[in-house]
Amino acid sequence: MAQGKRAGTRKGSKPKAGFQPALLALALGVTGAVVAWGYLVYAAIDFGSEARGGDSGAWVFLGLASVGAVACLFLGFILIARLLRRLGITQAPPPRSVTPVEEQPEATEPPPQAPPGGRRAAR
Repeated sequence: MAQGKRAGTRKGSKPKAGFQPALLALALGVTGAVVAWGYLVYAAIDFGSEARGGDSGAWVFLGLASVGAVACLFLGFILIARLLRRLGITQAPPPRSVTPVEEQPEATEPPPQAPPGGRRAAR
């Protein structure tokens, strides 16, 4: 057993890494969204060249393919964020503390005086 100032036993056992179907579903969703985005961008380029060539009906398909590509890319980013959160790479933002307007202190009261020198000097 180790000795020293911070030696001690572990608080708990390390969790075993196992198969998690939710992570697989997120990874497949990201892959599908990125592949669909690539196809829609390619289709938008193709419809754009047809529209510039004189086919007026291709403008509608160009617009639809563009909107679809933006939606797929947005969905892919959302799924990547969820995947990173589930893997523990990123964390949720801290909760916001919102004070209602009615509960705010009156502006006529002076703020409390801090001790000179800060917290360390107050010890």
